Amino acid sequence: MRLFRHYDAIPPECRGGVVALGNFDGFHKGHQEVVATAAREAELLGAPLWVLTTEPHPRSFFQPDAPPFRLSSLRTKAHMLDTFGVENLLILTFDAALAGMLAQDFVLKVLIGGLGLRQAVVGYDYRFGKSRGGGVDVLRHMAEMEDFGVSVVAPVTENGNGPIVYSSSAVREALTRGEIKRATEVLGHWWLIDGHVFKGDQRGRTIGFPTANLDLGELIRPAFGVYAVRAAVPDGPQAGVYDGVANIGRRPTFGKSDVTLEIHLFDFAGDLYDRIISAEVVEFIRPERKFSGIDELKAQIAEDCRAARRILVDPAYARDRFALPRFIP
Repeated sequence: MRLFRHYDAIPPECRGGVVALGNFDGFHKGHQEVVATAAREAELLGAPLWVLTTEPHPRSFFQPDAPPFRLSSLRTKAHMLDTFGVENLLILTFDAALAGMLAQDFVLKVLIGGLGLRQAVVGYDYRFGKSRGGGVDVLRHMAEMEDFGVSVVAPVTENGNGPIVYSSSAVREALTRGEIKRATEVLGHWWLIDGHVFKGDQRGRTIGFPTANLDLGELIRPAFGVYAVRAAVPDGPQAGVYDGVANIGRRPTFGKSDVTLEIHLFDFAGDLYDRIISAEVVEFIRPERKFSGIDELKAQIAEDCRAARRILVDPAYARDRFALPRFIP
């Protein structure tokens, strides 16, 4: 996948494509249908396939002090789009200039002037331009004037007609309740958390359960507690995917207040400090709680490890059941 950051620097051979527009936070099943529709259109037209998104998320720009809400980091989102089969990704910086650009100017400057698009593909609720002034109706009107096509993807629901629309909001609600199975079903893949491993208090190492600690950054805070996970170490001598158990929360036993992800990898020996790893969140085991002392905590961690191992060998939680999808038109 080719990645671009400026709409005015697109190579001639990449212009004239089919462009899927949206933020694609979490890249759930609804997002996947938008990009899949764009892929089918691109194949029919013999045109390049594009996804256009923005960074930071517009909500972060307009509400910088709002609680963390993102489902995926930019790195994870790009990885998922690449895995899905996207050929070209344009990431525009969402700053004051882009926020103040009128919808019509966005079409003329970015989509036509920059990308020379032949077809735009959007979800039914897509909004763009200053004050979210543009929507499907504006896009269709501009398409008639400027001679490009528009495809609008209807809401994607369970079984085609279920009561719940696949959406980022539905995933967020499930995660905050600790309903990992529900979140996974809406996403169509395991929820991924990635980041640099930082050096923590190293208490886990002293009690026999060393952990890799990740800062959640702008990612949403799920229900605090213990989870069964699979963690991917992408490179180096320990490269591979490891089963593990993780705690997401404030660590009340030690009087902490910051929220971190601590992952204990099974059957792993090595140093992961400053490395980037990603974790697939597979299932919720129990809520976070405060323990009376180290011995009680160690006993509970041992039980958590046994619970996580049972979950991770269960065929219902097999990794390929919710592997990152790939669309081939």
